[in-house]
Amino acid sequence: MQAPQIIDWLLQGDVSIQYQTHRDLLNTEKPNLRQRIENEGWGKQFLEKRKPNGHWGLSFYQPKWTSTHYTLLDLKNSQIDPHHAAIQETIKLIFLKEKGEDGGINPAGSVKYSDLCINGMALNYASYFGLAEKEMETVVDFILSGQMADGGFNCQWNRHGAKHSSLHTSISVVEGIDEYKRNGYHYRLNELLHVEEDTREFMLMHKLFRSDKTGEIIKPAFLKLHYPCRWYYDILRALEYFAQAAAPYDRRMGEALAILVSKRNSEGQWKVAAHHPGQTHFVMEKAGQTSRWNTLRALRVLKHFDAFV
Repeated sequence: MQAPQIIDWLLQGDVSIQYQTHRDLLNTEKPNLRQRIENEGWGKQFLEKRKPNGHWGLSFYQPKWTSTHYTLLDLKNSQIDPHHAAIQETIKLIFLKEKGEDGGINPAGSVKYSDLCINGMALNYASYFGLAEKEMETVVDFILSGQMADGGFNCQWNRHGAKHSSLHTSISVVEGIDEYKRNGYHYRLNELLHVEEDTREFMLMHKLFRSDKTGEIIKPAFLKLHYPCRWYYDILRALEYFAQAAAPYDRRMGEALAILVSKRNSEGQWKVAAHHPGQTHFVMEKAGQTSRWNTLRALRVLKHFDAFV
């Protein structure tokens, strides 16, 4: 397919894909289209799974991936109207009921220390849906307390004594920071921006997927293009973060960008890898087949870095 045909193909997809294609690839805001996300397609299906107690699944974090936590991520990524009243009610409930002694969101009453991955993701969707800044302050404090000496983050830092940052945890944290600054929050913002810069450097030091010590691929799964990503890291998720954060090109991204381009098929589309195991509300796209989600995400990346690929 030529570029116009790829756009037409994307515009035949779910309304959330249509909205983001207009906004991000065609530079046209379609507020009426965005309003439809909650009333049709995937957005409506997610909302219909919400229970009278305000949760999805069994609770805030159980089971994966039908819990409240991961459903809120799905809804955020759909770009549903951030003022949706029921979703805002649920997020307020989480930040009221799910905080641990260390100030982080901690759904496991039997585990003393909060998890940085969970808190990075919670900061992400809470910022998108406009939670009051005061409610997020302890989560910001907790995240800032967890930065490691190498610049990144590891969710095992406060529980099992990890000494080296994790790309999985680091990407969740910087996505949360980016959404926080994007939505105009100010509490400890300068510190968060310094942390974000450090964490970017940690990711780039690994060329987004290679060991900084041996140069070997850290995990083959990092080169597979998943959606939904859940808490897992891969190169498309990393590149999409850099693009959405309006980060400048760095030559250390070059190999990951080349791999992304190489995965485009002859029709100009990208496929979706096998889904991360777990329960789901429904299947948005079948594994191994062409993916409007990944095609949209990849085209956003290439649009941002167009001068360099």
